[in-house]
Amino acid sequence: MFDNFLFNVEYGVKHVLDINAYDHVLFLMVLTIPYIFRDWKRVLLLVSLFTLGHTLSLVLAAYNVVTVSGALVEFLIPVTILIVALYNVFTAGKGAQKERIGVLFITTLFFGLIHGLGFAREFHMLLGESDNKIILLLEFALGIEIAQIIIVFIVLFIGYLVQTIFRFSKRDWIMVISSIVIGLVIPMLLNSDFLS
Repeated sequence: MFDNFLFNVEYGVKHVLDINAYDHVLFLMVLTIPYIFRDWKRVLLLVSLFTLGHTLSLVLAAYNVVTVSGALVEFLIPVTILIVALYNVFTAGKGAQKERIGVLFITTLFFGLIHGLGFAREFHMLLGESDNKIILLLEFALGIEIAQIIIVFIVLFIGYLVQTIFRFSKRDWIMVISSIVIGLVIPMLLNSDFLS
């Protein structure tokens, strides 16, 4: 029983940290880079909304309430990354991330729904013939959440080093990382099966 739990949690962690499927990592990077450690409550809220969104769509997909074409989901995920990266570029240094709960939070929840549909295919493979969907789903989602916390911590830590030791301005840090991510995401969009 405990072995199954560990396997399913580890499966969720590995799915997010898979070097060949780095789109989720890119999204978390662009979501986190505008913040520093003292903003941890806001970052936690953003990541929790993202988790809520992808867990909800994962449940709906697992119970076949919603089905979306894989090609469309694989196209929409890079679109979400591009939107957040562009938002960062246009708002870097302007304090937009300090606003009250609003567009950014609602958008993050919505983007979580899209990313959850991407997780759904992986979850169906994990599920196989098992009847115990909800337990499996919670264990898989826990693994995803652990991986997300690791990524967010790493991004905040690197941001801290770059801004304190290397004296990068916060604006430059946001601009550089967001621009790199945009450069990585555009080929993902152009090579999408959805556009073929």
